[in-house]
Amino acid sequence: MILKLISLAAVAMLSTPPHEPAPDLAIGTALPAADVKMKDVSGTELSLKEAAGKNGLLVIFSCNTCPFVVGADGSAGWEGRYPELAAFSKRMDVGMVLVNSNEAKRGAGDDMAAMQDRFKSHKYGGHYVLDQNSAVADAFGAKTTPHVFLFNKDMKLAYKGAIDDNVANPSEVKEKWLHNAITNLVANKPIEPATTRNIGCSIKRVAHDH
Repeated sequence: MILKLISLAAVAMLSTPPHEPAPDLAIGTALPAADVKMKDVSGTELSLKEAAGKNGLLVIFSCNTCPFVVGADGSAGWEGRYPELAAFSKRMDVGMVLVNSNEAKRGAGDDMAAMQDRFKSHKYGGHYVLDQNSAVADAFGAKTTPHVFLFNKDMKLAYKGAIDDNVANPSEVKEKWLHNAITNLVANKPIEPATTRNIGCSIKRVAHDH
């Protein structure tokens, strides 16, 4: 199952147009693109800074079309964990924002109307915003859907990578990396590991002419 998903992601990466290389956001880095306004599925304009909670901010680059998010061939996909993550983040006073940066697929399932439908039908919770021209993804150095970035109360990066260690079957998860990171963040304890490997489809950026 995982091999099927990885092969799908490989094909997706090969079909992605070239784009300006994005930086690798290091642990401890301040929240990038904090004031950039993005349209939320609610219809309001929202910045990441405005979405933050008292104890921090969870940003997950996501979409409606990647099998690592939505599932495929019997895989659950990670989006099934979004509602619980949103509820848990809210309890911990950590803001949660899903960011759709798939600019090259706005006409193929990643437009605002499709985002609104998916947010409602899958009971995501938190916010789901459209990142125009992948500007915020570029500022983060976000590579995949999903790609997780957790910031502390000072808006410094505390954890990045994957949600957990089993995209295909949530009942077989052994390492709840993100859940543990949020717990330790709020308790002011060290996060270990602070970085895990993000796995998913490449973000579908639009090529820029130079």
